[in-house]
Amino acid sequence: MRPILTATAGLLLSSLAAAHYAPALPLSAIAQPSGQFGLPFAGAPGPDSWLLGQGYGNTTGAYRQRRSTYGNLQGIHAGLDFSAPCGTPVRSIGDGVVAEVDGPHGSLPHNVVIDHAGNLSSLYGHLLQRASLRPGQKVMRGQVIGQSGDSQGTCISAPHLHLELRDKSHQRFFNPLPYIAADWNTLALGGSFGRGYEYDLSVPRKWQTPDSQPPALRGGRLLNEFANPWPPAPGGSR
Repeated sequence: MRPILTATAGLLLSSLAAAHYAPALPLSAIAQPSGQFGLPFAGAPGPDSWLLGQGYGNTTGAYRQRRSTYGNLQGIHAGLDFSAPCGTPVRSIGDGVVAEVDGPHGSLPHNVVIDHAGNLSSLYGHLLQRASLRPGQKVMRGQVIGQSGDSQGTCISAPHLHLELRDKSHQRFFNPLPYIAADWNTLALGGSFGRGYEYDLSVPRKWQTPDSQPPALRGGRLLNEFANPWPPAPGGSR
Protein backbone atom coordinates (compact mmCIF):
# COMPACT_ATOMS: atom_id res chain seq x y z
CA MET A 1 0.00 0.00 0.00
CA ARG A 2 2.82 2.40 0.88
CA PRO A 3 4.48 2.21 -2.60
CA ILE A 4 1.14 3.10 -4.19
CA LEU A 5 0.70 6.10 -1.91
CA THR A 6 4.28 7.18 -2.54
CA ALA A 7 3.80 6.91 -6.29
CA THR A 8 0.53 8.85 -6.12
CA ALA A 9 2.16 11.59 -4.07
CA GLY A 10 5.04 11.72 -6.53
CA LEU A 11 2.68 12.10 -9.48
CA LEU A 12 0.79 14.85 -7.68
CA LEU A 13 3.97 16.78 -6.93
CA SER A 14 5.15 16.31 -10.49
CA SER A 15 1.87 17.64 -11.88
CA LEU A 16 2.01 20.67 -9.56
CA ALA A 17 5.59 21.37 -10.57
CA ALA A 18 4.66 21.06 -14.25
CA ALA A 19 1.80 23.50 -13.75
CA HIS A 20 4.12 25.94 -12.03
CA TYR A 21 6.47 25.96 -15.00
CA ALA A 22 3.94 25.65 -17.82
CA PRO A 23 4.66 27.74 -20.91
CA ALA A 24 3.17 31.23 -20.90
CA LEU A 25 -0.05 31.55 -22.86
CA PRO A 26 0.08 33.81 -25.93
CA LEU A 27 -1.29 37.27 -25.27
CA SER A 28 -3.80 36.75 -28.07
CA ALA A 29 -5.46 34.00 -25.98
CA ILE A 30 -5.99 36.21 -22.93
CA ALA A 31 -9.04 38.39 -22.38
CA GLN A 32 -8.49 42.10 -22.74
CA PRO A 33 -9.38 44.40 -19.82
CA SER A 34 -12.88 45.83 -19.84
CA GLY A 35 -13.68 46.35 -16.17
CA GLN A 36 -15.14 42.84 -16.10
CA PHE A 37 -14.23 42.13 -12.46
CA GLY A 38 -15.16 43.61 -9.08
CA LEU A 39 -13.29 44.43 -5.89
CA PRO A 40 -12.41 41.66 -3.40
CA PHE A 41 -14.19 43.41 -0.51
CA ALA A 42 -17.76 44.54 0.04
CA GLY A 43 -18.67 47.94 1.40
CA ALA A 44 -16.86 51.24 1.30
CA PRO A 45 -13.14 51.61 1.98
CA GLY A 46 -12.01 53.31 5.16
CA PRO A 47 -9.60 53.12 8.10
CA ASP A 48 -11.80 50.57 9.88
CA SER A 49 -12.62 48.41 6.83
CA TRP A 50 -10.07 48.21 4.02
CA LEU A 51 -7.75 50.45 2.02
CA LEU A 52 -5.52 50.12 -1.00
CA GLY A 53 -2.02 49.75 0.44
CA GLN A 54 0.67 48.89 -2.09
CA GLY A 55 -0.11 49.18 -5.77
CA TYR A 56 0.81 46.91 -8.65
CA GLY A 57 4.06 47.51 -10.49
CA ASN A 58 7.31 49.35 -9.93
CA THR A 59 6.65 50.46 -6.35
CA THR A 60 9.48 51.80 -4.23
CA GLY A 61 9.25 48.69 -2.04
CA ALA A 62 9.48 46.35 -5.02
CA TYR A 63 12.40 48.28 -6.49
CA ARG A 64 14.44 47.81 -3.32
CA GLN A 65 13.78 44.06 -3.49
CA ARG A 66 13.91 43.69 -7.28
CA ARG A 67 16.81 41.23 -7.17
CA SER A 68 15.51 39.20 -4.22
CA THR A 69 11.79 38.94 -3.39
CA TYR A 70 10.66 40.12 -6.83
CA GLY A 71 13.60 38.88 -8.88
CA ASN A 72 11.52 36.19 -10.60
CA LEU A 73 8.76 38.71 -11.43
CA GLN A 74 10.96 41.08 -13.44
CA GLY A 75 11.49 43.19 -10.33
CA ILE A 76 7.93 44.46 -9.85
CA HIS A 77 5.16 43.97 -7.30
CA ALA A 78 2.88 41.71 -9.31
CA GLY A 79 -0.36 42.38 -7.43
CA LEU A 80 -2.39 44.78 -5.33
CA ASP A 81 -2.12 44.86 -1.54
CA PHE A 82 -5.30 45.80 0.32
CA SER A 83 -4.82 46.68 3.97
CA ALA A 84 -7.59 45.03 5.99
CA PRO A 85 -8.04 43.67 9.52
CA CYS A 86 -7.64 39.93 9.89
CA GLY A 87 -10.94 38.16 9.39
CA THR A 88 -12.31 40.60 6.79
CA PRO A 89 -14.38 38.56 4.29
CA VAL A 90 -12.63 38.20 0.92
CA ARG A 91 -14.83 37.88 -2.14
CA SER A 92 -14.23 36.45 -5.61
CA ILE A 93 -13.70 39.24 -8.11
CA GLY A 94 -15.61 37.31 -10.78
CA ASP A 95 -17.40 34.13 -11.75
CA GLY A 96 -15.06 31.18 -12.07
CA VAL A 97 -13.84 27.79 -10.91
CA VAL A 98 -11.56 27.15 -7.95
CA ALA A 99 -8.20 25.98 -9.30
CA GLU A 100 -6.14 25.77 -6.10
CA VAL A 101 -6.55 25.95 -2.35
CA ASP A 102 -3.18 26.43 -0.65
CA GLY A 103 -1.54 25.43 -3.92
CA PRO A 104 1.98 26.11 -5.23
CA HIS A 105 1.15 29.46 -6.82
CA GLY A 106 0.00 31.38 -3.77
CA SER A 107 1.21 33.58 -0.94
CA LEU A 108 1.51 32.23 2.60
CA PRO A 109 0.03 31.37 4.99
CA HIS A 110 -3.07 30.44 2.94
CA ASN A 111 -4.29 31.22 -0.56
CA VAL A 112 -6.87 30.53 -3.24
CA VAL A 113 -6.62 30.63 -7.04
CA ILE A 114 -9.74 30.99 -9.19
CA ASP A 115 -9.80 30.45 -12.95
CA HIS A 116 -11.96 32.81 -15.00
CA ALA A 117 -13.07 33.10 -18.62
CA GLY A 118 -10.52 34.38 -21.08
CA ASN A 119 -7.62 32.32 -19.64
CA LEU A 120 -7.31 34.59 -16.60
CA SER A 121 -6.74 33.54 -12.98
CA SER A 122 -7.09 35.54 -9.78
CA LEU A 123 -4.93 34.82 -6.74
CA TYR A 124 -5.93 35.72 -3.18
CA GLY A 125 -2.92 35.53 -0.88
CA HIS A 126 -2.12 35.86 2.83
CA LEU A 127 -5.50 34.46 3.87
CA LEU A 128 -6.12 33.91 7.57
CA GLN A 129 -6.96 30.21 7.34
CA ARG A 130 -7.41 27.48 4.78
CA ALA A 131 -10.49 28.22 2.69
CA SER A 132 -13.41 25.79 2.85
CA LEU A 133 -13.44 25.53 -0.94
CA ARG A 134 -12.39 22.63 -3.13
CA PRO A 135 -10.73 22.60 -6.56
CA GLY A 136 -13.32 22.35 -9.30
CA GLN A 137 -15.95 24.18 -7.28
CA LYS A 138 -17.81 26.94 -9.11
CA VAL A 139 -17.91 30.36 -7.48
CA MET A 140 -19.78 33.53 -8.33
CA ARG A 141 -18.64 37.12 -8.38
CA GLY A 142 -18.98 38.56 -4.87
CA GLN A 143 -19.04 35.16 -3.16
CA VAL A 144 -17.02 34.98 0.05
CA ILE A 145 -14.05 32.68 -0.52
CA GLY A 146 -11.95 33.29 2.59
CA GLN A 147 -10.79 35.76 5.19
CA SER A 148 -8.04 38.32 4.93
CA GLY A 149 -4.98 37.50 7.03
CA ASP A 150 -1.41 38.64 7.61
CA SER A 151 1.68 37.80 5.55
CA GLN A 152 3.64 37.39 8.79
CA GLY A 153 0.93 35.46 10.59
CA THR A 154 0.50 37.87 13.49
CA CYS A 155 -2.56 39.98 12.49
CA ILE A 156 -0.50 42.92 13.79
CA SER A 157 2.62 43.05 11.59
CA ALA A 158 1.18 43.24 8.07
CA PRO A 159 -2.55 42.45 7.85
CA HIS A 160 -3.50 42.64 4.18
CA LEU A 161 -4.84 40.78 1.16
CA HIS A 162 -2.52 40.25 -1.80
CA LEU A 163 -4.53 40.07 -5.05
CA GLU A 164 -3.02 39.13 -8.41
CA LEU A 165 -4.39 38.72 -11.91
CA ARG A 166 -2.48 36.20 -14.02
CA ASP A 167 -2.83 34.07 -17.08
CA LYS A 168 -3.93 30.49 -16.34
CA SER A 169 -0.39 29.23 -16.88
CA HIS A 170 0.77 31.45 -13.98
CA GLN A 171 3.53 32.91 -16.13
CA ARG A 172 2.12 36.31 -17.06
CA PHE A 173 1.07 38.95 -14.53
CA PHE A 174 -1.23 41.83 -15.38
CA ASN A 175 -2.06 45.18 -13.87
CA PRO A 176 -5.48 44.52 -12.28
CA LEU A 177 -6.66 48.14 -12.50
CA PRO A 178 -8.19 48.11 -16.01
CA TYR A 179 -9.75 44.71 -15.31
CA ILE A 180 -11.46 45.73 -12.05
CA ALA A 181 -14.27 48.29 -12.11
CA ALA A 182 -13.50 50.71 -9.26
CA ASP A 183 -12.78 54.34 -8.47
CA TRP A 184 -9.02 53.88 -8.51
CA ASN A 185 -8.24 57.59 -8.36
CA THR A 186 -9.96 57.83 -4.99
CA LEU A 187 -8.65 54.50 -3.71
CA ALA A 188 -5.07 55.51 -4.48
CA LEU A 189 -5.36 58.44 -2.07
CA GLY A 190 -5.84 56.32 1.02
CA GLY A 191 -3.04 53.76 0.90
CA SER A 192 -1.07 53.06 4.04
CA PHE A 193 2.21 51.64 2.69
CA GLY A 194 4.21 51.33 -0.53
CA ARG A 195 2.15 53.97 -2.28
CA GLY A 196 4.87 55.57 -4.34
CA TYR A 197 6.58 54.42 -7.51
CA GLU A 198 10.32 54.39 -8.11
CA TYR A 199 11.62 57.07 -10.47
CA ASP A 200 14.24 56.66 -13.14
CA LEU A 201 15.55 60.23 -13.28
CA SER A 202 16.79 59.53 -16.80
CA VAL A 203 13.14 59.02 -17.85
CA PRO A 204 11.29 60.64 -14.94
CA ARG A 205 7.72 60.15 -16.19
CA LYS A 206 8.09 56.43 -16.83
CA TRP A 207 5.67 54.21 -14.83
CA GLN A 208 4.56 56.98 -12.48
CA THR A 209 0.80 56.37 -12.53
CA PRO A 210 -1.12 53.32 -11.28
CA ASP A 211 -2.60 52.59 -14.70
CA SER A 212 0.72 52.78 -16.60
CA GLN A 213 2.48 49.90 -14.82
CA PRO A 214 3.92 47.16 -17.05
CA PRO A 215 2.90 43.50 -17.27
CA ALA A 216 5.44 40.94 -16.09
CA LEU A 217 6.65 37.55 -17.25
CA ARG A 218 7.85 34.98 -14.74
CA GLY A 219 11.61 34.57 -15.04
CA GLY A 220 12.05 37.45 -17.47
CA ARG A 221 14.86 39.99 -17.21
CA LEU A 222 14.55 42.81 -14.71
CA LEU A 223 12.48 45.70 -16.01
CA ASN A 224 13.69 48.26 -13.49
CA GLU A 225 17.48 48.35 -13.51
CA PHE A 226 17.52 52.15 -13.37
CA ALA A 227 20.72 54.12 -13.94
CA ASN A 228 19.44 57.05 -11.85
CA PRO A 229 16.85 55.75 -9.38
CA TRP A 230 14.93 57.95 -6.97
CA PRO A 231 14.48 57.60 -4.11
CA PRO A 232 17.90 55.97 -3.68
CA ALA A 233 18.05 52.60 -2.00
CA PRO A 234 19.23 52.46 1.62
CA GLY A 235 23.01 52.53 1.77
CA GLY A 236 23.27 54.17 -1.63
CA SER A 237 22.94 50.86 -3.55
CA ARG A 238 21.21 50.98 -6.92
